[in-house]
Amino acid sequence: MNSYDPTDHQEPITWVRGYPIYAAHGIVLAYAISMVATAVLKFSGAVGILNLLPFVSDRVLHGEVWRLLSYGLLNPPDLWFAVDMVMIAWFGREVEKVFGRGKFLTFYACLYVLPPLALTAIGPWQTTALAGRAGAFALFIAFATLYPGVQILFTLLAKWVALVLVAIYTLMALSDRNLSAFVSLATTAGFAFAFVRYQQGRWELPSFRSSSSKPEEEPVVQISSRSSGRMTRNDSTMAEIDALLDKIAKSGFQSLTLQERARLDAARSEMVKRGKSR
Repeated sequence: MNSYDPTDHQEPITWVRGYPIYAAHGIVLAYAISMVATAVLKFSGAVGILNLLPFVSDRVLHGEVWRLLSYGLLNPPDLWFAVDMVMIAWFGREVEKVFGRGKFLTFYACLYVLPPLALTAIGPWQTTALAGRAGAFALFIAFATLYPGVQILFTLLAKWVALVLVAIYTLMALSDRNLSAFVSLATTAGFAFAFVRYQQGRWELPSFRSSSSKPEEEPVVQISSRSSGRMTRNDSTMAEIDALLDKIAKSGFQSLTLQERARLDAARSEMVKRGKSR
């Protein structure tokens, strides 16, 4: 059982001139500083320092393990850097609002370290390299998984945009025989989708309990307590759905905020799961 609670929204870290600042904005700021530093080092000819930053599987396997973390600090200024920063700030903020700051930072840390770890694992057979910011597209995948019906890009639904982009990026990586790009896409996009589904309660981690072990008998009091707790959660879920449906009836579905849509989707999923278990 996971601890996802769609009503537990994280407050901003601070406010700047009435604008909320989240941890996702802090990530963007860190990358922006790294971009400026990269430009300054390139201008000054400090190639030796820059060569110590990117991930190279062969170098990591020979002991230069800092490259597993330093690869994201090498960010030459370009247009795609700006696009990725917008994606991290926008989609990252919405994901953070749903899961809270702690889970969001853990989620992003996993997105950051998974690609170099996976590439290191295949390093003995093929040398791979990686450099630059991470996780921007995976944050969009997480957003599209949370809000598949949200309209973006000329009224296209987020879920279809995500599927099309994953297909295009996969074909690009395969046609260029770019193993680093393919592994990075597969690990981050796959993890983002799985993380959201798990937090929503739609996926469960596999159980490794031995089938030969004798199950423990639970006291009658514990069973009654669980039943009572389940009834309380059911009543709370129904009340939440009723309130959201009333708002839809009065002002339309578009009047729901992104957080309210997440609550409605999570509550609906919970009811479906409960119906199947009966």
